[in-house]
Amino acid sequence: MSYDPQNIFAKILRGEAPCTKVYEDEHTLVIMDVMPQADGHVLVLTKEPAAEIFELSEQAAMACMRSARKAAIAVKTALGSEGILVAQFNGRAAGQTVPHVHVHVVPRQNGEPLRPHAAQMEDAAKLRAMADKIIAAWPQ
Repeated sequence: MSYDPQNIFAKILRGEAPCTKVYEDEHTLVIMDVMPQADGHVLVLTKEPAAEIFELSEQAAMACMRSARKAAIAVKTALGSEGILVAQFNGRAAGQTVPHVHVHVVPRQNGEPLRPHAAQMEDAAKLRAMADKIIAAWPQ
């Protein structure tokens, strides 16, 4: 999969498309997934343009995992999740729908099924409320 600089995450990173931001540093941007598989599902985007992890620099990969760890801590704390699913897809066959490296951080509760991936848009006000809870629990 080649990198398409017009993908939605590249547009979000350039400020050309909206998002519900949770966290940002020099190397990553953490946003609410607009089609969450569970309430509190966030995405960690690398700012380095790479379609798949194989193309990502070691520095960007480490920064992405550092932010994913912080996101997992914040989501678990904010929502009282029993577990956290951390996933990263590479290629269409693996389920990747946007050709930009990103990590899914999804809160899990026992017995609660995941919603389908990239299936239904969530209400913007609900995403903002979830983001505010996660931001309040963000580790230093």
